[in-house]
Amino acid sequence: MGLLALGTALDWPDAKKAAGQVREWGIEQLLGIWRKAKGKERDALLWGDEIEYLVVAIDGEQKKVRLSLCQADVLKALAKDEALAGRDVTVPDLQNGIAPTGALPTFHPEFGRFMLEATPGKPWGIDFKDLLAVEDDMRLRREIAKAHMDPDQFPITLTTFPRLGLPDTIKPDYPPSGPALRSQFVPDEIANPHIRFPTLAANIRSRRGRKVELNVPVFKDRNTPSPFNDPTVNYDLHNWPEDDDVRNGAVKQDCVYMDAMAFGMGSCCLQITFQAKNIREGRTLYDQLSPLGPIMLAITAATPIYKGFLVDTDVRWNQISRAVDDRTAEELGEKPLNNDRWRIPKSRYASNSTYIAQDHRLRQEYMDPDLIVNEELKQKLLDGGMDDLLATHFAHLFIRDPIVIFSEDLKELDPEGSNHFENIQSTNWQHMRFKPPPPGADIGWRVEFRSMEIQITDFENAAFAVFIVLVTRAILSFDLNFYIPIPRTTENMETAHVRDAVMREKFWFRKDPFPKKRTPKHSPVQSPVLNGVSEPSSSTGPPSTLQNGAQELNGSVDSPLGPVEEEYSRLSIDEIINGAQDGFPGLIPLVESYLDSVNIDIDTRCRLAVYLDLIRKRANGTLWTGSKWMRNFVLTHPEYKGDSAVSDKIVYDLFEAVREIERTQGKKKHTGWEMLSARERPSGLDD
Repeated sequence: MGLLALGTALDWPDAKKAAGQVREWGIEQLLGIWRKAKGKERDALLWGDEIEYLVVAIDGEQKKVRLSLCQADVLKALAKDEALAGRDVTVPDLQNGIAPTGALPTFHPEFGRFMLEATPGKPWGIDFKDLLAVEDDMRLRREIAKAHMDPDQFPITLTTFPRLGLPDTIKPDYPPSGPALRSQFVPDEIANPHIRFPTLAANIRSRRGRKVELNVPVFKDRNTPSPFNDPTVNYDLHNWPEDDDVRNGAVKQDCVYMDAMAFGMGSCCLQITFQAKNIREGRTLYDQLSPLGPIMLAITAATPIYKGFLVDTDVRWNQISRAVDDRTAEELGEKPLNNDRWRIPKSRYASNSTYIAQDHRLRQEYMDPDLIVNEELKQKLLDGGMDDLLATHFAHLFIRDPIVIFSEDLKELDPEGSNHFENIQSTNWQHMRFKPPPPGADIGWRVEFRSMEIQITDFENAAFAVFIVLVTRAILSFDLNFYIPIPRTTENMETAHVRDAVMREKFWFRKDPFPKKRTPKHSPVQSPVLNGVSEPSSSTGPPSTLQNGAQELNGSVDSPLGPVEEEYSRLSIDEIINGAQDGFPGLIPLVESYLDSVNIDIDTRCRLAVYLDLIRKRANGTLWTGSKWMRNFVLTHPEYKGDSAVSDKIVYDLFEAVREIERTQGKKKHTGWEMLSARERPSGLDD
């Protein structure tokens, strides 16, 4: 999360009146950025990772774990540490005016007061020594954070706190409800007090016309009531008008119900940001990584518990999507359009809906047939010289209203700034994000890969970060083609939520990723275009239409393309990651082919192989996902009663187990070995 601006935030009625002005000014700023940066070139790809922590207070005497609302205290302690300050800036938000050197990692605030975000002090390069330094840097971040916490506080990399929303689960404790969230489960004090966050929550609720609704299917065990009616819901509250929501059908049967932004934005994840060599390379990465989002979501699954109950899903994505869903009843299709302009198929936190690369392989059939675009703003972008694909992408993002508007920003447009553009851009939380260079900064075009779940250990987080970086190298080096229709990626995101989807489900994926003219199957050839030897013909100007007939890089024409449905099929995660016999070659074999093609010493190759082995075994099922391990931990706990409920004692023991896994890495049959060191797939109670 970037620096947080201060100002006078407008409540929703006033923000709604100013929304059109913010969109218009945002488009003007975008055009200014694009004109200046469209020809920007960087020497090489840079990248960075982002780790988010839950901070918990562990009470050994009471056998109790609570979320610790200590974010501000930890950040202040880090900023005031003279020993650290003598080496580098660690909290940019509190150490303005000091030039960072990149020697130490940096820490940032997040939505929840129980959360911390940590990033490397400077971007990683593509040099292999940087890849091998990631895990140590992640470990250093955890150590530095812990050193500035109280003795009973710990930074834990779990996606969610298992009992968030139940009594006595935060420290210090506050009664639930408040004017911003109006939740019957969590207090306003759980959110970062910076004016942006309570305003974001309140204006989403106000725009929507009711509280957000999260209903997650409960895991049905032998003693789970059927039907299951969430026993934590109070139907007799009358503190706020929105308390009527539960009496008007907000709570769904057989689901765990939640009603506040904190249940989504209080989740932790692992994000990777790539700085491309230029805009063309950035657009290529955006498109080609997009179909991988659901795959990496499923293989990193780590979210099987909500509000004290096992649930029948494994990942966080849809819960965050619903937690920030500001669509009105008309936009959701629940009422006929009268006051609103569009029926909008997705939340503003959702999977991608656009492709943006000027790629001769991009077919019209791949595009989203239900895409909603602000046509007036798209025309402004086209008139400003932007090509149709990119104009469509941004005009789609700009169907949304700005949620947090500062009155000071409405006085005068800063044509050299980006505040109005970022107001819309940064609150479109799609699983990929295409980011123009910030004005006045020595930064290039960037792409965020946002779908992965946070993992328990620094080793796992480093492995997944390094893997996706190596995949980008293979994509660019071999000119790989992962295009599938956007609706299939949307469907895959839903499939990724299925319990144990890695083993039980199949995902739509392209069957042949290679350029048409190449050596025999499964023998990738390095692309001269994307290695900088030559430019593709499409780079001389935007194509007038998406082509049904593609042109080869050497100018010859492909044979006519067949039905798009023949280009992809349903594959298991194992087949996508490790390869299918006489089918898709597999992401790991593609990465290994890339490593074969570059100069790399044996020691480095062996160390990278350890990371790839984790990914390989997660994909083929030898190693459990985090969700599988946590679910089995609960199911086999002596206090578990077979009723889906996850008690305080179970959560305490779970966090003690997580801390042990951090220490032992699951080796030699230590706790967590099923996720980290099993040689064959263990059986679990939910198999």
